[in-house]
Amino acid sequence: MMDWTDMHCRYFHRLLGPNARLYTEMVTAAALVHGHRARLLAHNVEEHPVALQVGGAEPRELALAARLGEAAGYDEINLNAGCPSDRVQSGRFGACLMREPALVADCVRAMRDAVRVPVTVKCRIGVDDQDDDGDLFAFASRMLDAGVELLIVHARKAWLQGLSPKQNREVPPLNYARVYRLKREFPELTVVINGGIDGLDAVQAHLQHVDGVMLGRLAYHDPYSLARIDAALAGATPPSREEVMLRMRGYIERQRAGGIRLAAMTRHLLGLYHGEAGGKAFRRILSERAHAMGAGWEAVEAALDEVRLHAGRRAA
Repeated sequence: MMDWTDMHCRYFHRLLGPNARLYTEMVTAAALVHGHRARLLAHNVEEHPVALQVGGAEPRELALAARLGEAAGYDEINLNAGCPSDRVQSGRFGACLMREPALVADCVRAMRDAVRVPVTVKCRIGVDDQDDDGDLFAFASRMLDAGVELLIVHARKAWLQGLSPKQNREVPPLNYARVYRLKREFPELTVVINGGIDGLDAVQAHLQHVDGVMLGRLAYHDPYSLARIDAALAGATPPSREEVMLRMRGYIERQRAGGIRLAAMTRHLLGLYHGEAGGKAFRRILSERAHAMGAGWEAVEAALDEVRLHAGRRAA
């Protein structure tokens, strides 16, 4: 979710999913150690529980990054061993690390020795020619030996050569059954499934076999689905879309007063009315007006007015 789940997105998603655990976009350990730490680690107190996802392959550097994340207040440090992008591979981290489970275990041990918060791992079911249960089970066994208690598994194998990251979101096919078998093989491991999950029915079906479900593209492109799923699992009623938007007002105005452009926040809100009357107009107006110099809440209100108008017409 690089460039997607920034602090503005996470604040919005917390309003939609009060019971969910949120994850940051992946941040490289090198960037945390040598870059602008305050900016990279920034988050809102309302986001908790929130995990910092890091990328890297050097145990000492990852240990320092984990320590920085804990000091900044994150509730969990998650090591990414699942991203297939070329940029990530060139840095010897992400999905290519599944070929080096001993190195991942060393990284995890170093991180666990550095912090008190949980250290978790996100991985794939395999990479390239790794295409049977044994490879995944061997990787999981190494993680358990290193002290990992929670493994997030994207249920699609990563092709590291010949496919773009976009293509790797659809090819090869998802294999949820392998993740289910992983849970049966390692009942002591908390297993969270990820990949292609498209709604409440799918979430509830997966929860018959594993301990948790991670949502990515669904929660981003159709964010109200997160509200529906979160509320259903908690036996509650989700807030309305307009309630969520109005609760965003104070946040948006505070951020604008601090010099943050409106578009930096509203780009995460565009899908809120996905599939609803006035949804296309909401997206269009918000997209156009949020980029104007000095744009503020009035641009959001104009987009909401368009939705209200469409709702009124439908009611009439």
